[in-house]
Parts: sequence; structure tokens; C-alpha cells
Amino acid sequence: MARRKLSDRQKARIARIQEERRRRMAARAETALGESSDEDSRQGQVVTRHGQHLVVDDEQHRLWHCMLRQNLGDVVCGDRVVWQPTGDSEGVVTAVLPRDSALSRPDYSGRDKPIAANITQLVIVLAPKPEPVGYLIDQYTVAAELIGVKALIALNKADLMDARQQADFRQRFALYADIGYPLIQVSAKREHGLDPLVERLRDETSILVGQSGVGKSSLVNALIPDQEIQEGRLSEATGLGRHTTSSTTLFHLPTGGQLIDSPGVRSFRLGQLDQQELERGFREFAPYLGHCRFSNCHHENEPGCALRAAAERGEIPLQRLENFRHMVRNMQSEHQRGNS
Repeated sequence: MARRKLSDRQKARIARIQEERRRRMAARAETALGESSDEDSRQGQVVTRHGQHLVVDDEQHRLWHCMLRQNLGDVVCGDRVVWQPTGDSEGVVTAVLPRDSALSRPDYSGRDKPIAANITQLVIVLAPKPEPVGYLIDQYTVAAELIGVKALIALNKADLMDARQQADFRQRFALYADIGYPLIQVSAKREHGLDPLVERLRDETSILVGQSGVGKSSLVNALIPDQEIQEGRLSEATGLGRHTTSSTTLFHLPTGGQLIDSPGVRSFRLGQLDQQELERGFREFAPYLGHCRFSNCHHENEPGCALRAAAERGEIPLQRLENFRHMVRNMQSEHQRGNS
């Protein structure tokens, strides 16, 4: 069923209700903060957020239910914060430390909204079915490049293919390995089938992205055998019940590293970029940028295009250049719609 579009009056009413809730929560936070001392300030990491409620993991890995001080902006899972305890297992977040990275997606108004912070690795999950979409893969690799994190491509459900099919499937995406993105094959249903992924997740803060149906949830369940225990601790910390775990949540992996599970990446798409930013998202383009005959080259049919010449020589994948062109055209269309 299609989602019913909200009228301007309904949107305004929802905005007023949300602002009133934020105001009340901010007032509670300030009251609690006034009863504590600045000497109690500590550092921690946001494990999950539900509305104005945060769960913060302290340096001893104890979970605290924290309120959010006013005017701190969008605080998200993975953020490193300064907070003060205000009671037994309760506190107030007073500051957000600078982020090393932030994964965002556009909200309903087109504004970039952060999903998770301080990730170090984007794991792009593919499977034989649903059919992998190269355009979507390239959106993910562009996002990784622009926020400055690693990208890893995991070919999942290897148990559904024989040895020849696995080899063919791997060869199909070998171009990404040639560009510099590691390519691994995994299966949650085979003994030691997750070993290549476990090794890549160690010492990283990773997030799984990919189409619906590729097996992300199965991988998360297999990678975090104590997930129910961790979710139970989160529910106990917030007092809000297990529905809080439908939010973006950070889990500690038993083999080392952290994994962020986010429903927000299901409808992932790039935010507002210009052509120069998009060019930087294709790492193999770098040696050729600035060498086109025209400075405003769109890399379509212009004479003297360095990227097109490189693709014709086989130095960059033609498929990636075509996807780049498609992204540019989509951005131009969205810009025109926004100005109409």
C-alpha cells in the first residue's frame, strides 16, 4: 500500500508535537544536570538512540540511560560523547566529540540525516538472488570514499552455489577487487563459512549494507550469538522495552570489533552532491581527473574526455563510468525538480 502523503498542516502539527516533546525532555535534562557536578563528566559511546533517549556505553562497558542536552544536534549511534551521571544508571549527554566519519541519507525533506557515526568500514553484502545491482554497489562505494572509510564486498550465500557457480559469481565482481575493494565469499550456514568476514571485522566498527533479501539479518545473527543478551541489556538500560532495538544499534562482536545494525540503510541513496564530489567517489578516476580538454566536461560525448578515453583503453571499467553518468543525470533531474 502506498504511503499517504501528509498535508502541510499535518506536517506542521507533527513538527509542533515533536518540538514540544524535545522541549520537555531538554527541561528535564537541564534540571537533572543542575543537580550534578561538572567534576562528574565522563566519556562514552552512544549504543542506540530512541527519540530523545540514548543508551551510552561507558569506559567500563556499563550501559547508562541518558537524556540529551538541548542544541546538541543529531546525536546518533556510534557518536563519542561527554556525559554526566545524574542517578543510578542515568545521565545527561552534555557534548558530542568530533566525528571521524558519518554515514547519512536524505530525509523526507531532502536534508542529509546522519544514520551512524565513527564507522570505519562499509560491508556491501551481495547474493545470487536478488540479482545484484551494479548501480547500487557503486552508490555504496561512492559513499565509503566520500566519508573516508573502507569498503568491503561480501558475496553471501555461497552455500547455494557449487564451486563453478561460486567462481563465476566472484569473477563477475572481480573488477571491484582490481580497483582495490576486497572481495570475499561467505555463508552463515557453513562451518567456518563466516571466517573471512570475521577476520575483516576485527578491530573495525562496521555496518552492513545491501539490498533486501541478501541475508544481512542472518549474517548479523550469526556474527552476534549473544545478540538477545545484548538487546536485553539495552532494554533494561532504557526501561523502554525491546522495541528500542528496532533503532540503529551498536553491538560488540565476540571476536573483536563492533557492528552497527541499522534499518536506515535499507532505503539508502546518496545525498546532495555536485559532479566534482561524485568524481572523487570513483577512486579509479583519480589519475584522469583534470586532464579532459574542457574543464566543465560531463564525461559523456565531449571531445578530449580523459575518462572516456581511459574506458576505451580498458583502464577503467566502462560499467562504472556508465553508472557515474547515470548518477550525474539523476542529480541534475533532482536539482531541476527542486527548482521548479
